Amino acid sequence: MPDSVAMHPEMQVLVDSKAGLPPATTLEEMRAGWNLYSVRMRRPHPEDMTVADDKVAGKGGAIPIRIYRPAAAAAKAPCVLYFHGGGFMKGDLDSSDTTAWGLAQETGAVVVSVDYRLAPENPYPAAFDDCFSVLADVAGNAGRYGVDPARIAVSGDSAGGNLAAAVSLAARDRDGPAVAAQVLIYPCLTDDTKHESYRVHAVTPGLTAASMGSYWNWYLAGSAQPVGDPYALPLKARSLAGLPRALVHVAEIDPLYDDGRLYAERLKAAGVPTEYRCAKGMIHGFMRARLLGPDSAAEFGAICGFLRRSLA
Repeated sequence: MPDSVAMHPEMQVLVDSKAGLPPATTLEEMRAGWNLYSVRMRRPHPEDMTVADDKVAGKGGAIPIRIYRPAAAAAKAPCVLYFHGGGFMKGDLDSSDTTAWGLAQETGAVVVSVDYRLAPENPYPAAFDDCFSVLADVAGNAGRYGVDPARIAVSGDSAGGNLAAAVSLAARDRDGPAVAAQVLIYPCLTDDTKHESYRVHAVTPGLTAASMGSYWNWYLAGSAQPVGDPYALPLKARSLAGLPRALVHVAEIDPLYDDGRLYAERLKAAGVPTEYRCAKGMIHGFMRARLLGPDSAAEFGAICGFLRRSLA
């Protein structure tokens, strides 16, 4: 991996959208800045798409969800669970809205976006538990959601990619619910920050190694650090055999580049049908540029194409 990679010009819109955000040192300020950035990048969903908010019972109380049903969805449609990014400590249904409705529109699937509990107020396993609870609810009440329980995929970006991988591992270990496919987009999969990409891409416009260290500290906070828990750190799982087919999609300019690359290599070695894709010259968060440039749209289209094939 070269020490210097030119940033794709379509990524400049992401950089510009973060310009002028107020300084952030507290959790509240960080979350407010993230929400403002998300508002700048947000676009309304198609008028013919049905979007509804609901709640699912979880270990920590009610879990807010948002359900997107595109006009083209069948009565018994495939389903994609979507877990948003944000370092485990920021983000909600609104911050991930444009990505979630885009997945629904381009796949024809019902998308269920999950507003899981955030760290550090709710450290691991809160977010994981919430995501798994939603999977169990959708699979167990497929008729109410209007989806096919045999065609449920899990997906997520960044911290959400971690959660999608973790839910896939848990579903395997617990003999269900069945997961047809997993999509991991620039995922964070281990707290080991010694990989080469953390050095080469320590400071990028999309994510920095220092901020990722803070996110891990908050997510894994507590007296008992889950050092080897695969549901917290999927790359440390002893075995990846028997997992659902996977797409691992990384950004070339990202401290997390090696997280995704190494996980894809392990999935393939374990016999899991795996597609690996690197978005050349793109930064962490490139999905947010999908409506603003053809190459970003193509990267998003690759994700949706994998889901269509996997859930056909």
